[in-house]
Amino acid sequence: MDYVEHVTCNGKPLATIIRAEINPSETTFMTPGEFKQQVGFIVYPAGSEIPRHVHRPVERHLEETAEVLIVRRGHCEVDIYDEERALVAVRKLRTGDILILVAGGHGFRILEDTVLLEVKQGPYTGVQERERF
Repeated sequence: MDYVEHVTCNGKPLATIIRAEINPSETTFMTPGEFKQQVGFIVYPAGSEIPRHVHRPVERHLEETAEVLIVRRGHCEVDIYDEERALVAVRKLRTGDILILVAGGHGFRILEDTVLLEVKQGPYTGVQERERF
């Protein structure tokens, strides 16, 4: 089974699905450095430490919102659309799966009681950030 699937349309990345079964043995980033959202597994051996630190202010310019959804519990289906709002892929997501939404549109069907943990850049400016189709 392939634990990572990149959903693209005409060479443009739309989403990445990371299955719960993935278990990297070394630090592995699932997104390239130019993506708006950086997602990776950081692997540390027992006894190691992460030195204390702060993050320096960095000015960034973002025009779109990228989302990362983690299925904490349940089962759902995601529809992934391209920039022209055409359906590109339908995938089932289960507990532990991670969905990185990069571009295009998306919608969900909840197949059983489901809890999604959503991570996206802020600040959130309200519903005007979304356009339903």
